[in-house]
Amino acid sequence: MLKNLCDTHTHTLYSRHSYSTIRENVLAARDAGLELLASTDHYSPMLYPEQHMRNFQFFYNYACWPCEWEGVRLMHGCEADIVDLDGHLFGWDIPVDIEINGCPLDKPEILKDRVFKGCEYVIASVHDRSFSRGASLAQTTQMYVNALHESKVLMLAHTGRSAVPFDVREVVGEAARLNKLIEINDHSLEFKRPAVDAACREIAQACAELGCKIAVNTDAHICMGIGRFAHALAMLEEIHFPQELIATTSAETFLNAMDAANIH
Repeated sequence: MLKNLCDTHTHTLYSRHSYSTIRENVLAARDAGLELLASTDHYSPMLYPEQHMRNFQFFYNYACWPCEWEGVRLMHGCEADIVDLDGHLFGWDIPVDIEINGCPLDKPEILKDRVFKGCEYVIASVHDRSFSRGASLAQTTQMYVNALHESKVLMLAHTGRSAVPFDVREVVGEAARLNKLIEINDHSLEFKRPAVDAACREIAQACAELGCKIAVNTDAHICMGIGRFAHALAMLEEIHFPQELIATTSAETFLNAMDAANIH
């Protein structure tokens, strides 16, 4: 039976369509027997109609979080939207010239860099796929490859349900080459949608064949979902996915995966 003791894609109230506090999520992780929990709220244009730095100051003060809470290793990051076919992540073109208190910065920055500075790692994903309509398979494949090359990005999330076709083996192969992760998202498999299930299976099989490590995550938007991986693990069991390629097996394996990907 496959083991998975980390949940490295979860959300708190900050994501606006989520319903639990970070403490509620930590307690749920403890009760589920997890070794490691990562909170990765949405960093995305869907949160606010106005895109300026004060709306995203949540990400600036992560240093106040404990590294361990209730016996669970606690990490922090964000889930950043891919916003164009070049693989740019949200905020790449939004200038920042003041602090959250209104004081001017000594040197102007861009919002993406300002937010990523406080994150231990970043998840890249597509939510609004409208920019990809009419794009070729080569373009959407390059989009994901470019996102993987963003230095703070550790994994691509829920590629099986984003409804953006891409060359699976090329993207998975590049992730393996970079020692980055492909997520197998339990929430994607929860509703038994044939097309999504087939896409997730194809991606998992490619990871197994090409030696790409995966992160098995819940994408929980409420505390009761933390640590519940039954759908993803069942699919992985069916295809005889190797345990050694599951980066979320334990806190140690996940932290080692971060080191291998050179995420700092």
